[in-house]
Amino acid sequence: MPWDFWLIFLALAVLIPWRGRIRLQRLLDRLSVSTREKLVLYGTTIAFQWLLMGLVAWRAFARGLTVTELGLAARFSTRQSLISVAGALLLGGFQWFNLRRVANMTGAVPDFMRKMAARILPAAHLELAAYLALAVTAGICEEFLYRGFAMAALSRAGIVSWAVVVITSVLFGLAHTYQGRSGVAATGLMGLVFGAARIWLESLLPVMVWHSAVDLVAGLAGPKYLLKLRETK
Repeated sequence: MPWDFWLIFLALAVLIPWRGRIRLQRLLDRLSVSTREKLVLYGTTIAFQWLLMGLVAWRAFARGLTVTELGLAARFSTRQSLISVAGALLLGGFQWFNLRRVANMTGAVPDFMRKMAARILPAAHLELAAYLALAVTAGICEEFLYRGFAMAALSRAGIVSWAVVVITSVLFGLAHTYQGRSGVAATGLMGLVFGAARIWLESLLPVMVWHSAVDLVAGLAGPKYLLKLRETK
C-alpha cells in the first residue's frame, strides 16, 4: 500500500477519533452552548469533512483508484433509487424509535446522551438548517472516506471482502469515539451494514442516502425526545 494511503489510514484511526473526543469534551465542560457556537461547530465540521474528502480523493485518483473501485461509477437506477428510499425509511425509522426509547431510560448512558444532545444537536430553526447541511455532508463525505476510499484501498491491497468490511467498520466506529462505548458499538454495527450493502449494490450512492437519513433523524428526533425529557427533570 502506498505511503500516503498509510497516512490516510493513520488519520482515520487516530486523528479523527482524537479530534472528535477533544472537541466534545470542550463542549461538555461548558454550562451551555450558544447558537453562535453551534453554528461555528457545524460550519467548521462541514468545511473539515469536505476538505478531507477532497484531499483523499486527490490521492486516491493520483494512485490510480478508479471511480468504479470507489463505488462512484454505478448510475442511479430505479432499483437503486427504491433501495435507497426504503433503506433510508427503515434506518431512519429505527433511529427515531431508538431515540424515543432512550428518552424513557435512566442510567449513565442515557444521561450522557442527553448531555451530549444539549451541546451538539439543534434547538432552534437556524441551528436546524445548519445541522441539516452537516447531516448531508456527513452522509457524503464519511461514506466516501470509509466505504469508498478505505474499502477500495484495502481491496486493492488484496484483503478479502469480509475483512475489508470489518476493518472499515472498526475505523468508522472509532471515528465516533466521542459518543462513548455504546456509540462506537452502534456506529461500528452500522458500518457493517453499510459495508455489506456497498459490496452488494456495487455503489456508494445508496449508503450515502442511508447515512444522511440517520443523521437527519438524529437532528429532528434527538431534540424532541432527549432535550424535552432533560428540561422536565
